[in-house]
Amino acid sequence: MRLEPRTLVALALLVLFWASAFPAIKLGLAGMGPAHLTLARHLVASLTFVPFLVAFGARRWPAWRDAPSFLGLGVVGIATYHLALNFGEVHVSAGASSLIIATAPALTALIAWWLTGDRLPALGWWGTAVALAGVALIVLGDGAVGVIHPAAGLILVSATATAFFAVLQRPLLRRYRPLEVTAYVTWGGTLPLLAFLPGLPQALASAGSGPLLATLHLGVVPSAIAYTLFAVALQRAPAPIVTSFLYLIPVVALLLSWWWLGEVPSVLTLIGGAVAVVGLVLVQRSRHASWRLAATVRG
Repeated sequence: MRLEPRTLVALALLVLFWASAFPAIKLGLAGMGPAHLTLARHLVASLTFVPFLVAFGARRWPAWRDAPSFLGLGVVGIATYHLALNFGEVHVSAGASSLIIATAPALTALIAWWLTGDRLPALGWWGTAVALAGVALIVLGDGAVGVIHPAAGLILVSATATAFFAVLQRPLLRRYRPLEVTAYVTWGGTLPLLAFLPGLPQALASAGSGPLLATLHLGVVPSAIAYTLFAVALQRAPAPIVTSFLYLIPVVALLLSWWWLGEVPSVLTLIGGAVAVVGLVLVQRSRHASWRLAATVRG
């Protein structure tokens, strides 16, 4: 189908903003620990979502009966996802991290089959196997002389957490809009992160301007603005079209990591990324993936 120019601009910015999260995390980690960076990012995001919800007209604020769901999803999709990603990126390159996270839709298909009985056709099983094989190549290529760093397991934990999040949020998406779910889940996920509040003022004071700007960027751009653009894109274009654009995120993340951080991916990492993308395409074709699977490719 032919997309309007403003829709193309929204999709292009969405890809750029979500891809920018991976090198920005590396920049933030240069001045703060993973726990403080995670908390600071989501304090910024939580505050930013307030004017966004007001500006875009929140149709429904969280109901009391949904509060446990938003809190539980926040623990899984926000706290666990970002803590594992940030601790993992201490040792794993930003580009490789983005490629591993990009396999989350394949993991989502497996988890949906396990929890809800969603049928996964044979092509989907093959695609999942190919995607996971690509992850193995990415991890090998990112290590020194093929040595696998244990921190890569944390990135897989992060991808698994966002896959569970994609499946478990479905009941809420029948009552709330995507932007609303994301905002309320962010608030719910920020609450347990307050356990890392001790020492945060000192960490911010000693972080330096670069890490502070990276933290501000993470909270406003990939967290708040990107999800708003995602909601706008879904209103203006079919979900499969939006999904196809999101497959560009690892590519852009690799380029930004090379530009901002000087990270040059190995040939094996690039081959693994290509293999993983092929697997994801097979999974999507087998399931006619909805936007819920696409939403898991994030930073």
